[in-house]
Amino acid sequence: MAVKRCHPPSAWVQKIGNRIMSKAASPGLWVPERQNIIWIDCNPQAGQEMRDIHPFLVLSPLIFNDRTSLVIGLPMTTAEYNANNPFAVAVGKTTKRKIEQTSYVLCHQPKSFDWRVRGAKPHPLGKLGDNLFVQVCERLNQIIQL
Repeated sequence: MAVKRCHPPSAWVQKIGNRIMSKAASPGLWVPERQNIIWIDCNPQAGQEMRDIHPFLVLSPLIFNDRTSLVIGLPMTTAEYNANNPFAVAVGKTTKRKIEQTSYVLCHQPKSFDWRVRGAKPHPLGKLGDNLFVQVCERLNQIIQL
């Protein structure tokens, strides 16, 4: 399944020649992009939700993230019990406290956060590859059925 692309509302874009550019709310500053992995503080949380600072896979496009200060995405973890979680997608290895561990994207916990207020920062993993991103989107779509 190919990842579906939405077109942003016309109020968010300006056409310059043949190019469509976003009307950036914060020109020159870092803004999370779709497929980026960022650090974000998940507190406050409730129940079974993740807490504290975690990696987070961004699903929403840059233009939305910039204009709204919100980011929509999925939390990530290295908790080993997710190897058997049908809603988790293994996306590679990471080193935590000098121990190599598998990172999982939790497709059953989509969230939105105000990334500016929560002080989001780029994660060293950078950007999730296209093939893995498609797998994550397919798994999420099995749940929400868009």
